[in-house]
Amino acid sequence: MLDTLKRSNYYLPNGAAARGPFALQVTPQSAGWTESSLRIANLEPGQRLTLETRDDEYIVIPLAGSATVANGAGTFALQGRTSVFTGPSDFVYVGRDSKFTLSTEAGGRIALCGARAKNKLPMRYVAANDVAVELRGAGNCSREVRNFGTADAFEADSLIACEVVTPGGNWSSYPSHKHDEETEAESSLEEIYYFEISEADPGDGSFTGGVDTTGRGFGYQRVYGTKERPIEVLEEVRTGDAVLIPHGYHGPSVAAPGHHMYYLNVMAGPGAVRAWKITDDPQHTWIRGTWDSQDVDPRLPLRPNSGA
Repeated sequence: MLDTLKRSNYYLPNGAAARGPFALQVTPQSAGWTESSLRIANLEPGQRLTLETRDDEYIVIPLAGSATVANGAGTFALQGRTSVFTGPSDFVYVGRDSKFTLSTEAGGRIALCGARAKNKLPMRYVAANDVAVELRGAGNCSREVRNFGTADAFEADSLIACEVVTPGGNWSSYPSHKHDEETEAESSLEEIYYFEISEADPGDGSFTGGVDTTGRGFGYQRVYGTKERPIEVLEEVRTGDAVLIPHGYHGPSVAAPGHHMYYLNVMAGPGAVRAWKITDDPQHTWIRGTWDSQDVDPRLPLRPNSGA
């Protein structure tokens, strides 16, 4: 029945934005904005892609599997991970006006987080152990945030990126907030949410971090605007889906019970200062005050049973 309903233009179901070698390709042109981009490459064993950054800077991060990134500045082997639910990954930053080759021996699903850049910065590698992991919120608003590419954790020209893992049954990206104006309180940032949903976790210690590809696991994403800048999105999201947020309040991101939710956030804006400054929806900001009396969800940080 859901497929018969009108879907938002800001919702990209799995495969709808596939282009060439990319399972998902969001560019400023396709999104109708000016700064942020995201590409997801599902590489077969032995496959190689040669890419040019041109006006963009990239962070290349494995979602599953491993990869090698090489250009004239050097060759960097990314160890990667089994899935997004098994922990942070190492990554490589590639500056604008660069040409590089992405390859993999065993296959992998690789994200290329992009943003328009004015200044060229050097190519750099960051190990998974050096990625700052934050447990944000409390109670059923608990989530794990991996700040691999945030403004206070990693130097870039304009790109801001992070990963969020929300345990099944929890709400994240909450209280609802926005960042669509250049003011003292806000940064103007275009944002992409890319989702993966875990296989069922019965809570008995048997969960190994697998990603659900059957469509059984799901969650919800909400985006809404102001009277001056309306936008309405309420979508059921599954593995491989994406939601574009050009403006407006966004959140909650809700994980269905029994299935953990992962999303990759990619942001950039035209402002002179690279910063993530937000304004809560004033109707919901009070919820932050309740977290002081609650514990963080004991399932976090999510580290599945390796099966060893």
